[in-house]
Amino acid sequence: MKTKHLAAISSVLAFSILGVRAQLPNLVVERFEGSNYGAWKVEGSAFGKAPARGTLPNQMTVDGFDGNGLVDSFNGGDAATGKLTSPPFKVERKYLQFLIGGGGWEGKTCMNLVVDGKIVRSTTGPNTQPGGSEHLQPAQWDVAEFLGKEAVLQIVDDATGGWGHINVDQIVQSDQRNSAPVTRFNVKHEIFVEKPYLNFPVKNGAAKRRITVSVNDNEVRDFDIELADGQPDWWAFLDAAPFHGQIVTVKVDQLPEGSTGLSSVDQTDEIKGSADVYHESLRPQFHFTSRRGWLNDPNGLVYFKGEYHLFYQHNPYGWNWGNMSWGHAVSQDLVHWKELPVALYPDQHGTMFSGSAVVDWKNTAGFQTGKDPALVAMFTAAGRPFTQDLAFSNDRGRTWTKYEQNPVLGHIVAENRDPKVVWFAPESKWVMSLYLDHNDYAIFDSKDLKAWRKLQDFKLEGDAECPNFFSIPLDGDTKNVRWVFFGANGVYVVGEFDGHQFTPETRPRRLQDGNCWYASQVYSDIPASDGRCILVPWGRLPDGEIFRGMTFNQMMGLPVELTLQSSAAGPVLHVEPVRELASLRAAEHDIKPQPVIAKTNPLAGIQGDLFEIKAEIAISSAQEITLDLRGVPLTYDVAAQKLSCLNCQARLAPNNGKISLHVFVDRASLDVYGGDGTLYLPMAKALSPENRGLKLTSQGGDARIVSLKVYDLNSSWQ
Repeated sequence: MKTKHLAAISSVLAFSILGVRAQLPNLVVERFEGSNYGAWKVEGSAFGKAPARGTLPNQMTVDGFDGNGLVDSFNGGDAATGKLTSPPFKVERKYLQFLIGGGGWEGKTCMNLVVDGKIVRSTTGPNTQPGGSEHLQPAQWDVAEFLGKEAVLQIVDDATGGWGHINVDQIVQSDQRNSAPVTRFNVKHEIFVEKPYLNFPVKNGAAKRRITVSVNDNEVRDFDIELADGQPDWWAFLDAAPFHGQIVTVKVDQLPEGSTGLSSVDQTDEIKGSADVYHESLRPQFHFTSRRGWLNDPNGLVYFKGEYHLFYQHNPYGWNWGNMSWGHAVSQDLVHWKELPVALYPDQHGTMFSGSAVVDWKNTAGFQTGKDPALVAMFTAAGRPFTQDLAFSNDRGRTWTKYEQNPVLGHIVAENRDPKVVWFAPESKWVMSLYLDHNDYAIFDSKDLKAWRKLQDFKLEGDAECPNFFSIPLDGDTKNVRWVFFGANGVYVVGEFDGHQFTPETRPRRLQDGNCWYASQVYSDIPASDGRCILVPWGRLPDGEIFRGMTFNQMMGLPVELTLQSSAAGPVLHVEPVRELASLRAAEHDIKPQPVIAKTNPLAGIQGDLFEIKAEIAISSAQEITLDLRGVPLTYDVAAQKLSCLNCQARLAPNNGKISLHVFVDRASLDVYGGDGTLYLPMAKALSPENRGLKLTSQGGDARIVSLKVYDLNSSWQ
């Protein structure tokens, strides 16, 4: 009893002593304001001979430090290495507080606390990927257990790649817990994976956190995410099926104290909130959108064994652009899509930018392992620098293996990117078009998809990025073939290609005149029995807020068929929606031929959400003809022979006094075709849910309906 009583007294005394200590003033360990490092030991070249006075040459702006000086190991750039070691000091307060920034490489860009010859605390900077900030952030260690002991600080730069530097300032001992928002760095959480999805809470507009996911100390995923510290706006999912039955370590580079962002990560059998997927109020109903997150450029469009593959630029973990990966979906009819797991994730070569895919029927690359040919994707690895890489699949595109000897085409200039590969049968070789810089492109060839030779530099005035280069019959004659080259905006030229040189024979023309069309791609390996040239664009939104509040962002444009037709001005591309879209038709409204006048509406009484409209209208005496589509007017100016929608115009010449229109109405878009393929006007606009009607009128005179059919459409997600 006496022993227990003495122990209790000792505990009270110890508590009292700590309580007194809490009132003591702070002790400055180092502020780095001097003309040199004083008693600190300097090794290597990274830290220079003295503290930095702010931003160093070729460095992004450094801020958040205190006073005029700080430790900044960017001296000489990220390739420099070194170490700073403090003189010994006694731990006399409960907390050690400091400011830190720079690289987030564990053990390589960090500050360590060494006690009794062992590293007992370590913190890195916050950054490992492009786009980070050089802002120093407050951090602290609880060091109460080391009170009275001698310690040493090490500031380490042992990294030579991107973010291969560390910034530190204002190291202070304190008995007062930091009242400012304190960041915890490299917070870890272990999860035994029993279910296929890990769900991460997202708060749109929150600070981005870097998350790494490791299995057996091997990093398997890393990404930036606007991690919700409290109530999320939505949940982003990680496909955890490949790690079933294993322990994954989820590490967040930085979290505010009190954040629930990491502890809220939830594993589920279904995507969290999946009951609402495809049924959201603004979800396009027949334009492809990803279940969650951002999408942009269509990639790797290839047909194989009854399936159209649609890969696309994808951020699985955010509503905005970032974490560029290849999302993946398949369809048997270009209309009804099934989303598959992400095909390509970022790797040591960079994030996964745009590219194309082919069926390697002759096994030229040697990747085939079974009876079926391999699918091969060529894409840009957007690292430092940009290079062109390969991946292949031997299971119909369900899983992908990156070529171990990537890259297959090294850096040429600037951000060279977006390889589009086609087969050139006359010489049994592959031909690739590649964007270089400005209006400059290049054409290459290869026998095996691995070794590439430049054939030609090519300039396409008025366009950039995402080349398409393909052959197409003129007027449907497969013995009279031309080649078409166009860029991301749809500026194209038609010409001859002999396998070595592309020679344009037309001036540049524009394929489309809408407000939501970019970075399109044509399908590879469409069977000869079909023979169509099928194109899918990114439906890039002119108003980035259209899908604000949704768990997805951006959409694909409708798939269309391209044909090359003779004209007085030379060969011209014509565009029509693919025939498979007719499978969405539900009720049909057949409007009888009749006059169109200002005071009547032959479409009165038709109400709905989704429509397809096919119309042929005789101009007669009308000066303008307007088709109002759920509150968005589509107006034809007879004198100017132009069709206008919102802020866009397209030429539409009448044929025998008549104009023809083919229109699709979705929740956030109007796709307008006309003139037997000469008019292509894809438009984005969030349509009002209150206005569900259609209206057809003429101004300045009468027009006449020759034929008019309106179809209610079903959702492609049903």
